[in-house]
Amino acid sequence: MKIKRVNQIEPVQFTGGLSTRLLTESDKMGFSVCKTVIPKGGPHHWRYQNHLEACYCIKGKGEITDLKTNVKHLITPDVMYVLDSHDDHTFEALEDTVLISVFNPPLTGLETHDQDGNYVSNNITNPQVGAWDK
Repeated sequence: MKIKRVNQIEPVQFTGGLSTRLLTESDKMGFSVCKTVIPKGGPHHWRYQNHLEACYCIKGKGEITDLKTNVKHLITPDVMYVLDSHDDHTFEALEDTVLISVFNPPLTGLETHDQDGNYVSNNITNPQVGAWDK
């Protein structure tokens, strides 16, 4: 058993906010969990070509836009969005927003966004969409 406290972990600055990586690859859980704080602003362009991500909003209000369809979704507390197809998207924080983000494969903990909005990391194998169903 492990106990982790957000106030004991140094957050990582990324394009659009701060990410406190609570679980990372070194925890050997097969996924990572982050507390993601996005100050009011944006939109920020992100696309995780090496990761799948699910985000559960616990505070604030934002708008995610699927850039493939241009469909916009309002993100508020108790709403989750799932990027299960390496979705190209933007996120605009309409007010300060806090998300709990889960990544597969797990983050090493040091990733930041590249010029395409992607997390780049070493030793990544492409996750299979729906692999958890097998």
